[in-house]
Amino acid sequence: MSLLLPESGLLFWMLLAFGIVFIILAKYGFPVIVKMVEERRQYIDQSLQVAKDANEQLAKLKMESEAILSKANKEQGRILKEAMRERDKIIYDARKQAEVAAQKELNEVKEQIQLEKEEAVRDIRRQVAVLSVDIAEKVIRKTIANEEEQMDMIDRMLDELLSSKP
Repeated sequence: MSLLLPESGLLFWMLLAFGIVFIILAKYGFPVIVKMVEERRQYIDQSLQVAKDANEQLAKLKMESEAILSKANKEQGRILKEAMRERDKIIYDARKQAEVAAQKELNEVKEQIQLEKEEAVRDIRRQVAVLSVDIAEKVIRKTIANEEEQMDMIDRMLDELLSSKP
């Protein structure tokens, strides 16, 4: 017996055991293994398809978000421009109102000054009239020493006054 060559009986029983195991595996084991491998392949293919669909949806969402962001930026610009116009309008209106109020106050001050000026002129005229009467009285008293001359003077003035009135 040689160490490298098996005997024919042993070879026969090994082939027979191998054939039985192979037939049992071919009938019951391989279909299960093939089925599991096929299911795994389908699961991987399905997962790849889902990932591809998710990438497509992500790309669509990214495009939509960019469009929305662009639209929001345009809207923001429009709102800012409108706010600036409104601010300018409010400032313009406030200036106009301030100018009107200032003009009104200036006119009131001018009117007040004019009234005070007229009052001062009237006051000066009254004082001049009072001084004139006082001076005239003193002059007349000096020139008309007695009561009879004073009465003649009063009558003459009354006549002049009545004759000048229409």
